[in-house]
Amino acid sequence: MKIWVNGGLHAAEGALVSVLDHGLTVGDGIFETVKTVHGRPFALTRHLDRLSRSARGLGLPEPDLDEVRRACAAVLDANPVDLGRLRITYTGGLSPLGSDRGEAGPTLVVAVGGTKRRPDTTAAITVPWTRNERGAVTGLKTTSYAENVVALARAREHGASEALFANTVGALCEGTGSNVFVVLDGELHTPPLASGCLAGITRALTAEWCGAHETDLPLDVLERADEIFLTSTLRDVQAVHRLDDRQLPAAPGPVTTKAMRVFEERAGADLDP
Repeated sequence: MKIWVNGGLHAAEGALVSVLDHGLTVGDGIFETVKTVHGRPFALTRHLDRLSRSARGLGLPEPDLDEVRRACAAVLDANPVDLGRLRITYTGGLSPLGSDRGEAGPTLVVAVGGTKRRPDTTAAITVPWTRNERGAVTGLKTTSYAENVVALARAREHGASEALFANTVGALCEGTGSNVFVVLDGELHTPPLASGCLAGITRALTAEWCGAHETDLPLDVLERADEIFLTSTLRDVQAVHRLDDRQLPAAPGPVTTKAMRVFEERAGADLDP
């Protein structure tokens, strides 16, 4: 495997970042996960736009997007995979121990690994922890993922692949690495960005292509929704057949099935929508 680190490709065993990198010591970093199909990235422009927004929100220097594109191309050329997970990581770089940043400049790492197509349906759970819809890093895709690690481990213990959060006022927010959609009386709804959820790339495309409404929803909407599905870079559109102890045996339902078909067709027709 070849990995891009700070300006060039390196074999995996030589792709090294300092133990004093701020992304490691305090989680001062951002990232993007991009699906690749036969060596070509999907929706890369949207992902890089979000990378820049996250950098500005965290106070990191603006990333050189031309360099990031070159790094992605080099990594994909060096590591052929049919279906891949391309990971772009951008951190505060070499810094003192503590929260203050150093002056060495940011670190850029790009790597890719193979993945498999997700099942059409999955199980999810709700967790008692909340998202902070008013936090300093709300809406930014940062490397500070410890909350997600804990919640996802809880989901795995319950035979599920995702955990769903409410925010501090009890509204439905998002999953550890996905956005959530519900169907109510035949209409498609998803929480607004003001709920504190991440502005998911697949979320935005699904809402645009399928006509979803952004709606403030209480967490207990999951107990009465006709259909529930998740969206993310690697899930695309994935139906939920079990939420906690509630079974949705008809999953994927008709609205979800249509969303899955529309997303697959539109994404297949344009790799950079």
